[in-house]
Parts: sequence; structure tokens; C-alpha cells
Amino acid sequence: MSHTSQSESSLDDDAPARGRLFRRRAVSGTPGDRARARKRSKARRRLANVAGLMAALVLTGAVYSTFAPANAADDTATASDAVAAGEAIYNRSCITCHGANLEGVPHRGPSLIGVGEAAVYFQVHTGRMPLARQEADAQEKPPVFSDAEIDQLMAYVQAHGGGPTLPSGDLRDGDLAQGGELFRLNCASCHNFVGEGGALSSGKAAPSLLDADDLTIYTAMLTGPENMPVFGDNQLTPQDKRAIINYIQTVKAQADPGGAGIGRIGPVSEGLVIWVVGIGILMFGVFWMGSKA
Repeated sequence: MSHTSQSESSLDDDAPARGRLFRRRAVSGTPGDRARARKRSKARRRLANVAGLMAALVLTGAVYSTFAPANAADDTATASDAVAAGEAIYNRSCITCHGANLEGVPHRGPSLIGVGEAAVYFQVHTGRMPLARQEADAQEKPPVFSDAEIDQLMAYVQAHGGGPTLPSGDLRDGDLAQGGELFRLNCASCHNFVGEGGALSSGKAAPSLLDADDLTIYTAMLTGPENMPVFGDNQLTPQDKRAIINYIQTVKAQADPGGAGIGRIGPVSEGLVIWVVGIGILMFGVFWMGSKA
């Protein structure tokens, strides 16, 4: 009897262990069951990752749609308005010579497709365009359009074929010595060693640079107006152009150590002064002494 009681007590004590073992076996199952369980677990993880990614994308799109479209729409509307206003200015003041589609008119004006906003800035900002009359050179004069109208005209031309754009940043940020060397090599033959300008063939002339601002000089080099060659970025890098501008503006601000600049064109004017004044004084002295003899 006591033996039976001890056996029952032992069975009761082993019941929790047997339950845990049974549950482990039920969960573990056969190798096939375990493989299917792992696949289901991987599938759930993948589904959770995809759901998380989709939620992140939806949230990003919602934030972007809340803040970005207004600015983008404003920028697009502003650019579109500028192009439309520029077209109105073009049709009023430029279409006679440059044609309805900026393709140019024979014997009147060249095509403007692809010339870019830099060419428009130089020609219109310096008053060379609109052209008053056909002549050897387009003369510089006060601009006809305001700065806002020039910006609108630039936007219209830039929208048709692109082309060189206006630079940004400090346009005098270049090496002064290098700028002088580049200027003497590429510019002095027409504009004089200090930018005074000079005569060319066929009644044309290289303009003086004394009153030219930085952006005017840069856009002239970039677009090559009139007889001037085009100095693209392959010929003169943006840093080279800045060096040349630094040299021009520095020389313009320098004082003349010898007194009068006499046009600052070097030995030509100096020799003329020596000949006219010096020889004149010498001849006066000769005749005066002859009259006293």
C-alpha cells in the first residue's frame, strides 16, 4: 500500500516535466514541420519589412506633398511669367531684325537660338541692342530696358536653345599676374595694354574698357560680340577670365606715376609729345638766337 502511494506520488511529481516535454515535442514536430514553420516566419518578416518600407514611402510622399509643391509651383510660375514677359518685349522691340522664332532675318539680324542669356545681357545691358541703325559697329549707349526687363528678355532667349549663362560669385577672384599675362596675350592687340581700346579695319573699333563692369567684360569674353573672338571655357577657363578681369580693373584704378597718362598708350603718345613739344622748343630757340645774331 505504501509502495503504491509512493508510486502515485512520484507520478504526480513528474507530471509537469512530462507536460513540458510533450509541449516541446508538439511544437518541434517533424523536420518537415520545422521547415514549414521557418518559412512562415521568414515570410512574416519579409511582409513586415515590405509594410514598413511602404509606410515610410507613404510618409515621405505626404511630407513632400505638403511642403514642396507650393515652392516648386511658385518657381515654375515665376519662370513661366518671366519667359512670357520676355516674349512680349521681344515681339515689341526685336522681332523685326531677329525674326518671329528667333531664327534671324537675312541682312538684318542673326539667329538668337542658342546664344544664351550671356549674349543678351552684354548686348542689351550696354545699349548696343536694340540697334539704332545698321553701321560698322553697334555703339554703346544707355540701355533702353530696365534691369527687370533685361532679365525677362534673357529668360525668353535662354528658353529657346539654351546657351552661355551668367556667371556667379566674385568675378575678380583671379591671379593678378596671370591676368596681366593673359590680357597681353589675348586682348592687348585690340584693346591696348591698359584697355583704352583701339581702331580696327573696315571702320570698326575695339571699345575702351575703362567704363566696363566685371559682368560686361566676362560676358563679352564668353560670347564674342562683333569682331571679338569667343573665349569659351575651353580657351579661357572661368578662373582665367576672372584673372583677366582682376587685371583690367586693377590697372584702371592705378595712378599714373609719371604725371599725365597721355592716353596710357605707351611710347606712341610719349614720342609724339617729345617730337611736337621738344623739337618745337628747340626750333624756337634756334630761330630766336638767329634773330639776335
